[in-house]
Amino acid sequence: MGWETLFAYLTDHVVTCLVPAFFIAGAIAAFIRKEVILKYFSPETKKSVSYGIASVSGAVLAVCSCTILPMFAGILKKGSGLGPAITFLYAGPAINILAIVYTAKVLGFDIGIARAVAAVVLSILIGLIMMSLFPQHDVETTKTFGAARKAAVECADTRPKWVVPAFFVLLVAILLIGTSILPVFYRLLIVYFLSLAVAFLLIYYFTRDEVTDWGYEIWDLTKKIFPILIIGTFALGVLSYFLPPEVFAPYFGENTLLANFLAALTGAILYMPTLLEVPIIGTTFGYLSGSMAKGPALALLLSGPSVSLPSLLVLYRIIGGKKTLAYGVLVVGFSTIAGFLFGTFF
Repeated sequence: MGWETLFAYLTDHVVTCLVPAFFIAGAIAAFIRKEVILKYFSPETKKSVSYGIASVSGAVLAVCSCTILPMFAGILKKGSGLGPAITFLYAGPAINILAIVYTAKVLGFDIGIARAVAAVVLSILIGLIMMSLFPQHDVETTKTFGAARKAAVECADTRPKWVVPAFFVLLVAILLIGTSILPVFYRLLIVYFLSLAVAFLLIYYFTRDEVTDWGYEIWDLTKKIFPILIIGTFALGVLSYFLPPEVFAPYFGENTLLANFLAALTGAILYMPTLLEVPIIGTTFGYLSGSMAKGPALALLLSGPSVSLPSLLVLYRIIGGKKTLAYGVLVVGFSTIAGFLFGTFF
């Protein structure tokens, strides 16, 4: 039961999927400066810029709904507008590279892409609505920080501009080839040459300190996430033995508005560490066995990582009861609608 589930996930997903994803996530954290992103969250910044950056900046992180709260509080304290900060709060746990890759690998490419696109779109909508509902926050922020705000000082990069993009392209190519359906020999051969190209860039265009930082970021992500994923996957295997997915079929088995609402509400209450939402939906709720429909699966994926009962309690202390209630309602409501539309049309 538990051991079988754990062994299946280790053999099917860890080597070809999670290991390259950890390398990519570590590179993003090491080579993309977070302060350069956060400086664009000001109320004075053009909305297309601030909300666009906030909606995708979660790719830098690999966090769950509770872990992102200190970052959210920090950018608010530094003078962020409420809308971009809320967009960041929602999108951060939902679109990190580990979550999207793992979702696509385990649950299917279609739901992985749907999760990424819906998370970006919904995060912007929720942020804009929160800004409209509580405009006084931005007025006060502009008065407090407007005159004192200065652009973050960026360090000059002596590397050719193509190096960092090429580095990420090679890492993504390794991930895609490793998870492809090509014969093993060809996969290994291609990955070998791609790895040589990565090594070439590291040796000739990155400093020793930068490479060391990358290694530390990979290790930090691994030690934070991998043990929880192992323990959680084993526990879910045991749980699914005593509580089979068929139990949840009457509630999540069809793509109705009620089923999507129940899934979104369940996700908003449960606390799910990063990546654990995937085996929860795949095995516990039975998406992979057909006991859970597409729509409710996406609804839970959209609400679960971004909101939880513990995170809402902490959020209450940061932004107050009215804003917290509005945020929770918007997350559950939009997740329900997105899940229903996905299940209906795809």
